[in-house]
Amino acid sequence: MKSFIGSLVYYLSLLLVDLCESYDFNNPSHILAQSYAQRRNHVLPHRTLNPAATDSQCRSRPLDLVFIIDSSRSVRPGEFEKVKIFLGDMVDTLDVGPDATRVAVVNYASTVKIEFLLKNHLTKDSIKQAINRIEPLAAGTMTGMAIKKAMDEAFTEKSGARPKSKNISKVAIIVTDGRPQDQVEDVSAAARASGIEIYAVGVDRADKQSLKLMASNPLEDHVFYVETYGVIEKLTSKFRETLCGMDACAMGHDCEHICVSSGSSFYCKCRKGYILNEDQKTCSLKQVKVEIVQDPCMCEARLAFQRQTQTSLQDLNAKHILSK
Repeated sequence: MKSFIGSLVYYLSLLLVDLCESYDFNNPSHILAQSYAQRRNHVLPHRTLNPAATDSQCRSRPLDLVFIIDSSRSVRPGEFEKVKIFLGDMVDTLDVGPDATRVAVVNYASTVKIEFLLKNHLTKDSIKQAINRIEPLAAGTMTGMAIKKAMDEAFTEKSGARPKSKNISKVAIIVTDGRPQDQVEDVSAAARASGIEIYAVGVDRADKQSLKLMASNPLEDHVFYVETYGVIEKLTSKFRETLCGMDACAMGHDCEHICVSSGSSFYCKCRKGYILNEDQKTCSLKQVKVEIVQDPCMCEARLAFQRQTQTSLQDLNAKHILSK
């Protein structure tokens, strides 16, 4: 009897734990949040998604994105066209819309011109058409002035940027092939301090030290360099990885219990009461030692019942003997 009760309690406890871990009726995101908290304290193996599936289904996180492009005399007409193609390719990788990513372009040389604001074009086709109409300004490389104009005018709520309460990231991508003719360090620091994340893309003769002064930290993630404008489109995939807000688990996984996203990768976890197997995706029941504590009240009641039964049997036997 004790063995049966122990087994019953064991399996009922596992079933209860399984149900509690699988469902949180008050907060459906509880499991993912809990898994993330546990991941911070434990190093678990990551499993990378199929790159083809990642590329085709990746969607960027919402951004207020401003391209700041150099069109000084050193950028030849054919090269400037390649910059525009690069911008168009970048737009194609973004999830554009009023509640998604908004795009603006600041064009600069010795002067600075805001080609269009964040609020002006809210579809990919409209943005790409506006990019195609951009003409180079020629002469000069006033990069610092361009950053300041973007900060003061392009990233304002009046121009279409979302308020800070919305927690929408503000990102500037600077593309240049020369050395700034004005100071960029202080104005870049001010832009970063205001909450703008800066990526610096250098081409050909670009001054690498200036790129580092402009970009956000860590520099290895925010400074890019290519030899010619002819290969600048190769940066599109790098920015896709950087700006992508994909949920790797939503793209498909083979975890038996819980999938935890980590950028373009994911790893598996098990619900409480289970352990992860060596294949890092299936789970097995954890051996739990269950101690059965007898309820003294139940023992006393059982003994009382046994005594009462024994007395009744004795009475019956006595009556049977007397009747003979």
